Amino acid sequence: MRFSTFIDDTYPDQVRKNIDRLVWGRLLSNACYRFAPPFIAVIARGLDVTVAQMGVAFMIGEFAGLASPFIGRLVDRGNRVVSMTIGMAVLTLAVVVAATSTSLVVFAASMFVLSGAKVLFDTALIVWVNDHVPYERRGHIVGIIETSWALSLFIGVAIMGAATAIFSWRVGFLVGAIGMAITGALIVSALPRHEAHAPTRTEIRGTVPRNGYFVFASAFLLMGASQCLGITFGPWFEDEFGFSSVALIAVVIVLGIFELVSSVGSSRVTDTWGKEISVRRGSVLMVVSTIVMAIFAHSAPIAVPMLVLFILGFEFALVSMLPLAANIVPNSGGIGLGLTVGAGTCGRAIFSTVSTSLYDSVGPVGPALTAAALSAITVVLISLYARSAR
Repeated sequence: MRFSTFIDDTYPDQVRKNIDRLVWGRLLSNACYRFAPPFIAVIARGLDVTVAQMGVAFMIGEFAGLASPFIGRLVDRGNRVVSMTIGMAVLTLAVVVAATSTSLVVFAASMFVLSGAKVLFDTALIVWVNDHVPYERRGHIVGIIETSWALSLFIGVAIMGAATAIFSWRVGFLVGAIGMAITGALIVSALPRHEAHAPTRTEIRGTVPRNGYFVFASAFLLMGASQCLGITFGPWFEDEFGFSSVALIAVVIVLGIFELVSSVGSSRVTDTWGKEISVRRGSVLMVVSTIVMAIFAHSAPIAVPMLVLFILGFEFALVSMLPLAANIVPNSGGIGLGLTVGAGTCGRAIFSTVSTSLYDSVGPVGPALTAAALSAITVVLISLYARSAR
């Protein structure tokens, strides 16, 4: 699959030449990161723990995102390609540790390292794009790169899930580690390291404008809402509808297809609509779908399509938010992006344990209504940011 065909000759040569490798690298890193939640019940059985205990492990892993502001500053001052290389290498090692873990403690530690390494890789990649593409045109490039989030489901996670169904979840992780190592090597061998240093023509300014905190809070809520359903739909569909691992893989593929549609749609309209309006519209779709999902939580023909619409709205909102976040702090995309990612991963961390606890206590309605509330507050906050930025 070639992503460079979606970029015309008006974009810099380095972006057009390397976009394919970067998207595939991001795809594999996303697959490794996203593999565990849909199969949380399977992994929990393998480690002889409960789903709620696994939720705590994921929470610990997500707290690595709190280092995002620090990582963003390092990326701003350093070599983007070196940062990407370190991130991909450590991520691959963390996935291998997860595959061979025999206790919940080791598994949680591997998730923590994996999350931190992914923040480093993602931040360095987006800042590299910022170095080469002007702000008014970044929405298109970021949208293309973020198709990797969708593709990671119906290509990466689906393949890892198939390995899980045939062999075990440990083999699924190892498949992801091998893919990450291969794509990482291709990226390192292709990107010119001498062009990836922090720009010397600008100063790194760390002052965050007050309205930037609306974006950070929106990221916290948006990612928290996503985690509420992303981490519970697997056990929900198993318990309520009797879905097998194969059926879950089918759901994952469908989610990936609609995420791809959403990413492509964002790349085409976000620059035209405006970043803030695009985030708001995606969040509204999340609110509507989760409310319907909560009402019909025991009906698969309604709940499954609503989950698909929820993921579509989330992906559209998130992709639209990334170029906005990278432009919060002038001349320092890594700081704004790092703080946004840190807030988002903190939201994922907290609602990993909140959503699994709610699921164990009240069933799928609890996580669904929580996601609806978080999405609704996101609509309000991003509207306040848009008003203050005028």
